[in-house]
Amino acid sequence: MKKDAFYTATLVMILGLIFGVINAYAQEKKKRKLKKKRIKAERSTPEVKQTISFIDAHVHLNDTAIQMKLMKDNKIPQAIVFWGRNSTNESLIKAARDYPNKLIPFVSVSPEREKYRRLWEKNNPELLKILEKQLKTGFFKGIGEISVTHFPGLGFPEADFSPTSNLMKGIMKLAEKYKVPINIHCEITRIREFSELLNEFKNVKVIWAHGGYTPYFLAKRMIERHPNLYYELSARTWLSHPRSSDYTIFRSNTEIWKQWLDLVEGNSSRFIVGTDASHHSIERDTKKIKSVQLFLNQLSPKTKEKVARKNILELIQKN
Repeated sequence: MKKDAFYTATLVMILGLIFGVINAYAQEKKKRKLKKKRIKAERSTPEVKQTISFIDAHVHLNDTAIQMKLMKDNKIPQAIVFWGRNSTNESLIKAARDYPNKLIPFVSVSPEREKYRRLWEKNNPELLKILEKQLKTGFFKGIGEISVTHFPGLGFPEADFSPTSNLMKGIMKLAEKYKVPINIHCEITRIREFSELLNEFKNVKVIWAHGGYTPYFLAKRMIERHPNLYYELSARTWLSHPRSSDYTIFRSNTEIWKQWLDLVEGNSSRFIVGTDASHHSIERDTKKIKSVQLFLNQLSPKTKEKVARKNILELIQKN
């Protein structure tokens, strides 16, 4: 009887190891495939007629030296910086002190970090105390990127928390209290709850990272319904996107869709641009910058000035 139990336990352990190896191999294969798609998506270089200066509203500051070179070479006077794979809230403070009036830091307690994810999973209000301690310094000009709902990506675990949770509402209350804008990454799977959050906190200026990758008609609807929502176009101006070919607003390698152009022109105070730079390489981030400039080249002069610089400056200077 003991032998049978021993053999059973051994078999279970061996099968567990086998399944573990198979799962690890499958995950690694998935990562390699996604990496290839990302590299392929960023391979094409946009042809830009005119180099347009713009404020980059979405940068993950993993390498300060690379970022400063990108800004110098591409006429980018300022950039909103979030943490990335190689940075923290504390490292953002140091970088912004080293480059005042160039790098504008936003503070985050987003669930992609394990130490914060545990608090999100338990709906622990300790998270709000951590965030408020940082906001009290007066150093951060905004909150974000908060990935309340984020599909999985390369090296990024899926986040699927409710935009109307107590924690998210607490973060919005802090944004209102300290009069700072907040950048939220929320997929369209939670768009109804996201809309409820915007309605409840009408005094909070919300920057929607990548515009939730919404199709045109949802973008139009959300902009019309929520005056406090700002539609951020980072990663939407890439000529192709590794997650989905539908994410770009370009209809070709030179032109954006007319309906998107009309939407931006008709709501010129509600759009801002960014690159979603992450400093894997200067070449790849330069292509992201060129894609933004290609987009801006297609706007009327008045709209171009608002989308490129004025809108984001008003958001961070009013608060």
